[in-house]
Amino acid sequence: MAELTPQNSDAQGPAGQGSPVSNLSPRHLAARFRRAKERRAGWEQHWRECYEFALPQREPDPQAPAAGAKRTNRLFDGTAPDAVDQLAASLLAQLTPPWSRWFGLAVGTELERETDAAERQALAADLDRAAAIVQSHFDRSNLAVELHQCYLDLVTAGSACLLFEEARTGEPSAFRFTAVPLTQVAFEDTGSGRLDATFRASAMTAAQIRARFPNAPLPPSLRREGRGDGTTVAEGEEPTVEVIEAVVPDRSGYLYVAFTGPEGPADGDGVELARGRFGQSPFINFRWSKAPGEVYGRSPVMKALPDIKTANKVVELVLKNATIAVTGIWQADDDGVLNPANVKLTPGTIIPKAVGSAGLTPLETPGRFDISELVLEQLRARIRSALLVDHLGQISGPRMTATEVLERSAEMARILGATYGRLQSELLTPLVKRSLALLARRGEVPEIPVDGLFVDLQYKSPLAQQHAQREAQGTRLWLESLLPLGPEALAVVDAPAVARWMAKAYGVPGELVRGEGEGGPAGPDPAAHDPAGLDPAGLDPAALDPSALAGLDPAMLGQVLGGALGGSEPAAAAPVPVGAPQPPLEP
Repeated sequence: MAELTPQNSDAQGPAGQGSPVSNLSPRHLAARFRRAKERRAGWEQHWRECYEFALPQREPDPQAPAAGAKRTNRLFDGTAPDAVDQLAASLLAQLTPPWSRWFGLAVGTELERETDAAERQALAADLDRAAAIVQSHFDRSNLAVELHQCYLDLVTAGSACLLFEEARTGEPSAFRFTAVPLTQVAFEDTGSGRLDATFRASAMTAAQIRARFPNAPLPPSLRREGRGDGTTVAEGEEPTVEVIEAVVPDRSGYLYVAFTGPEGPADGDGVELARGRFGQSPFINFRWSKAPGEVYGRSPVMKALPDIKTANKVVELVLKNATIAVTGIWQADDDGVLNPANVKLTPGTIIPKAVGSAGLTPLETPGRFDISELVLEQLRARIRSALLVDHLGQISGPRMTATEVLERSAEMARILGATYGRLQSELLTPLVKRSLALLARRGEVPEIPVDGLFVDLQYKSPLAQQHAQREAQGTRLWLESLLPLGPEALAVVDAPAVARWMAKAYGVPGELVRGEGEGGPAGPDPAAHDPAGLDPAGLDPAALDPSALAGLDPAMLGQVLGGALGGSEPAAAAPVPVGAPQPPLEP
């Protein structure tokens, strides 16, 4: 890992540096890795089918053709691949939108209870500054690119693995991300309910080992002309060795050990390349959904796989039937004159036939395109529904009203509620915690304990904001229902608190909202609207000075007199009798 290199070592560093770490041997970890691979073997065929029909460009088979090879020979219907791309793009836009603040840091309940308003305001500003620094590193890194690949794996196979490393000093971002293929990793559930034990196996050359582990000795198989299994290396081929990276939890964090897998009797237990410890695991493993007793996740593609395979077969048969309908199948009597081997169906061809023979006649095709299209349309509709294209896809109809937008958002939150809760726990929270730890080690942000008591992690992605906006809509309806009840009912409303709460619900930046106890600019001078100094509340009618009312507007005068006499409306003018002379109009 990048943190285990000498220039930016972690707390304990590689083997031989810093305080000793757990003494799990490569032999013990290799045995755990083999058991984890055996448990994964039951999923590999299922993954292979899902990738073949829904994401053919991502081949999970290690024995697959080289990169760039054609992998769509058996794919005839493109409904599932298109739906997978749309769902993965929607997850990226709804959970972790690029170049948008999708999380925030707020003062926790314990600090809120122990501090006053001024201290909370200062702490909130510091936390917002730290969140902005983390978001800036996310934006400058390759998070969006690699996370989109992980979302494709998540939608197709139900599980995904994101490797979160610290970049070397001098790079634009402190973070470096890698979407790890599922064929390279094996997971263990240690009883915590999370995939916190990870084993990754990858083939490395001698140059790659020296670049990743500068102080590590080369394994014997790379120092010999042949391989450890007795075979020799082909001319022009650079020899490789299997490198296993194990990250397992222990009492004080996560133990990291990198070692080579034994390739033959001469290698023994393998060669240890690096050893260290992480505060948070660099492998972030997450799932779409999980069945009880299973380690790996299940995906929407797995649920729709029967319909996907059936639709693919129907399209294949329709294409074959269309070929027959275009070119035709012909039959002829064996009359001794017509030789089918010499017949060419080209314009202007003369085909001889015997007297009384029917000659070359077309054979009727039994297939019906209308039935196949009806079945295919039903299958495609079920595939799109299972992959949430109907709910998360782009709006192709006319412009929706505000109520329709809220209803659509509520339905989307209901459908993705369970999945979003799992992704929040297994992906988003570890991602933010590890980023804060790496930046704190670099000195860019202070150490921030995100535990809910002192510092609370808040999610501001579009999907997370939908629930808060529904609550804000309920608050608006409540306020509107209070208006007809009069001033006594409105007196129970704390207007500044309501304004701050709704700003938080709608994701308004904190610098636009004034905090509690913070005075605002002076309001307008009441004398500017009340030149006579008349306040209807508490006005004594006997104390009215006629000279003070001379320059008052009649509407204002009616309001003053109405307020003084206890009325809420200005006094209406006396009706003019019918036939009475009307006053002249003013010029």
